[in-house]
Amino acid sequence: MEILSYSVESLVNMKNNFWKDKRVLVTGYEGFLGSNLTKKLLGLDARVFGLDVLTHRKQTILTKKDLCKVKIIKGSVENFSLLNDIIKGNKIGFIFHLAAKSLVVYCTRNPLKAFSTNIKGTWNILEASRKSDLIKAIIVASSDKAYGSCIHLPYKENTPLRGAHPYDASKSCADLIAYTYFHTYGVPVSVTRCGNIFGQGDFNFSRIIPDTVRSIIQNKKLIIRSDGKFTRDYIYVDDIVSGYLMLAEKLQKLKLAGEAFNFSYSKPISVLDLVKKLYRIAGKRANYQVANQAKCEIKDQYLSSKKVKEVLKWKPKCMLETGLKKTLEWYRVNLRC
Repeated sequence: MEILSYSVESLVNMKNNFWKDKRVLVTGYEGFLGSNLTKKLLGLDARVFGLDVLTHRKQTILTKKDLCKVKIIKGSVENFSLLNDIIKGNKIGFIFHLAAKSLVVYCTRNPLKAFSTNIKGTWNILEASRKSDLIKAIIVASSDKAYGSCIHLPYKENTPLRGAHPYDASKSCADLIAYTYFHTYGVPVSVTRCGNIFGQGDFNFSRIIPDTVRSIIQNKKLIIRSDGKFTRDYIYVDDIVSGYLMLAEKLQKLKLAGEAFNFSYSKPISVLDLVKKLYRIAGKRANYQVANQAKCEIKDQYLSSKKVKEVLKWKPKCMLETGLKKTLEWYRVNLRC
């Protein structure tokens, strides 16, 4: 499937000289968040080294021109020797560790693979980085699911990590390992925990927003896996990308290593209300079926972004409805039925 060119200008409003010629490793660079982050970094003239188990995907926002600018390495974060060679051999200064098994259903069915990729992959990154004197910042992408189920919401960064299911537990463990590598070895690592990220370039149609958008475009009935009452935080991908870059840029100056930060709108919405909002934005009559078959998922979860707003002065620029409109428009142009 051919994807139309994605405008860098929509990601880069102002040239940021901080990233010019910086050597940056992005693990999972061809995934949804990874491709958006990679595109932004290329627009900021960073020297990007991309690691992924799948490369040159047909479904990506990265153009051939973009990919020509990336030093592409095919491989897994489970391979310590490979990571060690990449970090040392390329004199990497910054790492965005996004590679993970991120689908709850997949992780539930394949717990050993989830633990190997998400936990071992993280300690491999941190151990290889511990042996380098050039690393300035490591941003580890975690999840709100690392907190597990909690009676008192919203989650705050000091909420205990109590993942009870394979994906959730893998993120809880990876977070604690990152914490350990800072406090024991001084590795400059910070953890991000985000709500459900959405936007252009997400081709994983098991997620509710791309699945709903595809159903709208193809005039097909949407099947909602849960009972529709689950509440979640959603946040537009451009805001997450800007937050990640801001955190990496300020990590040393503000002494943020060892810290975790929540990124979200802090405005939870139920799955059903989200779906209805998307149909309304599209000008279509709602057409869905509630299957009520979801297992091993947390019913209610949302984050407090108070800390990141106070420390980094970060705040989302694209609120939910605007982000949904942009997402719908992008898929209408780029989705081939």
